[in-house]
Amino acid sequence: MKNKIKKRFAFIFLSLLIVLTLGSFKTDFFEIAKQIEIYNSLFKEINMNYVDETNPAELMETGVKKMLSELDPYTVYSSEQDVEDAKMRRSGDFVGIGANLQFINEALTVTELYKGCSADKGGIRPGDIIRKINGISVDNSSNGVDVLLGGKKNSVVDITYVRNNVSKTISLSRDGRKEKAVPLFRLLENDIGYIALTRFSRGAAREVESALKFLLIDEAKGLILDLRNNPGGLLQEAVNIVNLFVPKNQLVVSTQSNIKKYNTRFVTKQQPLSLDIPLIVLVNERSASASEIVAGALQDLDRAVVIGNQSFGKGLVQQPKPLPYGAQIKITISRYFTPSGRCIQALDYSRKTKSGAVKSVEDNADVFKTKNGRDVFGGGGIMPDINLGVSSKFDLIKILKKNNFVFNFALAYNERNPVKNLKDFSLKESVFNQFKKDCLSKGFSLETTTENLLLKAYVAAEEENLSSIIESVAVFNDALNKEKEAEFVLLKSEILTLLSEEIIKMSFYNEGVYEYALLNNKAINTAKILLGDLGRYAALLK
Repeated sequence: MKNKIKKRFAFIFLSLLIVLTLGSFKTDFFEIAKQIEIYNSLFKEINMNYVDETNPAELMETGVKKMLSELDPYTVYSSEQDVEDAKMRRSGDFVGIGANLQFINEALTVTELYKGCSADKGGIRPGDIIRKINGISVDNSSNGVDVLLGGKKNSVVDITYVRNNVSKTISLSRDGRKEKAVPLFRLLENDIGYIALTRFSRGAAREVESALKFLLIDEAKGLILDLRNNPGGLLQEAVNIVNLFVPKNQLVVSTQSNIKKYNTRFVTKQQPLSLDIPLIVLVNERSASASEIVAGALQDLDRAVVIGNQSFGKGLVQQPKPLPYGAQIKITISRYFTPSGRCIQALDYSRKTKSGAVKSVEDNADVFKTKNGRDVFGGGGIMPDINLGVSSKFDLIKILKKNNFVFNFALAYNERNPVKNLKDFSLKESVFNQFKKDCLSKGFSLETTTENLLLKAYVAAEEENLSSIIESVAVFNDALNKEKEAEFVLLKSEILTLLSEEIIKMSFYNEGVYEYALLNNKAINTAKILLGDLGRYAALLK
């Protein structure tokens, strides 16, 4: 009986999922019904007639994952338990201990602390390995770690952690503090204001507004808005931040879809705080989503000069849809477009190469016009007016972070050479060379089609004992390693910055990263020089 209920649920779920993934009302009803009938019949025949006993739930999950993988990485299915956990996390009563955790080498590792939060005050440090939460062991297969850590404000959680092979258990109060969206704002030399914005969380626009008011009271004559490494967040916060600098009823961003009801326009609704202050926005390859909306809108409206590296290019809009039995699917419904008509999305998941690689929108980059008639370019992400980036063949920075090379190296360095004073801190050439050597010796994939094909060729040649092919693949592999080394040299400055930020964060928290950047950072220095030459600034916006 239980198995029949499982099968019935699978039929219902798959039917609804097919409707959603085929586009609901935009697709011919007969075709939808036909595909549902085929899918249900196929699923039924497999479960009733396969030679071995089948698990309907597992088969369904496999089918769901494969189906969604053909769309994009942001269209995801959530089980009933996932949905309930998410609701709990969003609850105002659900707070944590002020630490970021990540599984590294199958160990739950503390990667960052929020200054003054309970984990910080309790003596937890980056690199500590969490073994138990309230007596429950956690490992790489553990689900819902954040649910175990979180709870009602001021409630107590017991943490067992390991440092230098010594285990210790402490009790921490869930304090509910959250990192500020604006960790730092300051009036720099020559009356230049600086605001760092790390996320578009609820209330972020109010924090930016408050910082801007303080700077204007201090008679700031120019402003740098730093959106580097900002992954985005709430759309309305982005619109409200743009509204601080542009008139009421100004288009900030629009969403476009094949389904008309998802075509929307977001305009400013308030009078601006400052229409005239010269403004520079800093972005890099880790500025995404809402960050790109702000940078793109201010660039298109000729309200700011954008400086830095081309942004990430995350311009897809998702909306949750309920499914039977408490499950849910978050489905991509539209794309973001800047006021000039540029699509922010960099990767076009509907276009793939023969090998299955997703094509870039850059292949079809078009020229658009700003409010003053300047040329700006589509192709995904926001291209700065002053581009400080280098042209790289591979996404090496992302790969180094993904493999935790940066964190692990920074942790080891910090243990040997803890940073005492930001003004005296700098990484020497020898540190970069050691990092490069360590990464290359450990080996890593550039995640290219070429490398994947070489690996398959090598495995096949070994299985078939084709020594000459194995030797040829080895030659190609040596050439690939030289490409990796060349990428390190090309991105030396970016890698040193990344290492410096990670090392500083371990002693001076996220605030220290921005404090250090103010001392000597290429993007900030470029912005300060430009704001000191208002004639050139104005010329860039014409």
